[in-house]
Amino acid sequence: MSGEDAIKIDQPQELSFEESPEISEEIEKRHKIEKLLLEGGGHIEIDILRELARSDHGLVADDLRRTLWPALVGVDVKCLLPAPKLRDFETHPEYNQVVLDVNRSLKRFPPGIPYEQRIALQDQLTVLIMRVICKYPDLRYYQGYHDVAVTFLLVAGEEVAFAVMDVLSTNHFSECMQETMDATQKRLLFIWPVVNFENPELFNFLQHSGVGTMFALPWYLTWFGHSLNSYKAVVRLYDYFLASPVYSPLFVTAAIILYRADEVFMQDCDMASIHLLLSKLPENLPIEQLLNISSHLYDKYPMTMIKKEVERLEREDQERRKLDEKSALERRKKLARNAKSSSNYTLSHWIPQLLTPKSFIVTTAFSIFVGFCAYYYKSQYMSAGIS
Repeated sequence: MSGEDAIKIDQPQELSFEESPEISEEIEKRHKIEKLLLEGGGHIEIDILRELARSDHGLVADDLRRTLWPALVGVDVKCLLPAPKLRDFETHPEYNQVVLDVNRSLKRFPPGIPYEQRIALQDQLTVLIMRVICKYPDLRYYQGYHDVAVTFLLVAGEEVAFAVMDVLSTNHFSECMQETMDATQKRLLFIWPVVNFENPELFNFLQHSGVGTMFALPWYLTWFGHSLNSYKAVVRLYDYFLASPVYSPLFVTAAIILYRADEVFMQDCDMASIHLLLSKLPENLPIEQLLNISSHLYDKYPMTMIKKEVERLEREDQERRKLDEKSALERRKKLARNAKSSSNYTLSHWIPQLLTPKSFIVTTAFSIFVGFCAYYYKSQYMSAGIS
């Protein structure tokens, strides 16, 4: 992606890797998953697996995700290729940018990790990203891609993480990896019809504020991995996204906006205030509740319906822009006419006052006096022999 088209996103939230004991519902679901794996010889039928990943508590823990995430995207872990060396990519034009972003990803690694292990993981992350870029020359690296890749690296290891990112880069993230972000920014508009259908008052408030969709861009680009401060919440969302249709992050985004409606209405209706509020996700979001809402929204509003609504909103926006431009042009013309009229008024006001009978007599007398002086001095010079 060219420098002028690249979109910068803020520094990532520092992840909390705090471990908490599994609650009774998680323990029960773990047992269910382990039983299915045992009965299936290490495999779970894909429709059942997707339902497990989408339903409450997802795949529960990383030891299960290590086995089940590759299965969700169709990766055969028996056919993995060994990773190349880091030096093999050093001449690639995107290498330096990738290294810069990876070096800024320290907050995404577990705290207290030994220095040598952290450096090794950073090198593995760089190699993972470069392998995808080199395999698909038509795809462009974007800032935030490393936030996704590091999550798979931490859970599944280097080879599996590459195989998963290989698949995701050609479907889930393919729009994000185009030459420009135009397709991604247009896709983000799909959140507005859902918000409008569910809460028209909130939609109108947000549109009037002019907040746009930039606050949600890091969420979509990184599957919220850049913006959440809880590792457990991030991997839970990844369970859901891997088992759901490509556009499921948009419905999660809409669910979060709807959930925060009361907070939005407490703000001033201006872009700065609303962007600041929405761009920072609060701690302890009710992830399971939001995912259930998202699933409900996805079932309720087909993508064809949302696309038609986006097209309608775009037409309205274009018509509004034309009216605004027409009004602005009329205002400029009016100002120009007023300025010209004011100038004409000034001249027409002062010239008659200057040309009163009294001023005319004084001016005439002064002109005659000047002419007489000129004639007199010229006569004197000529009599003295000066031409």
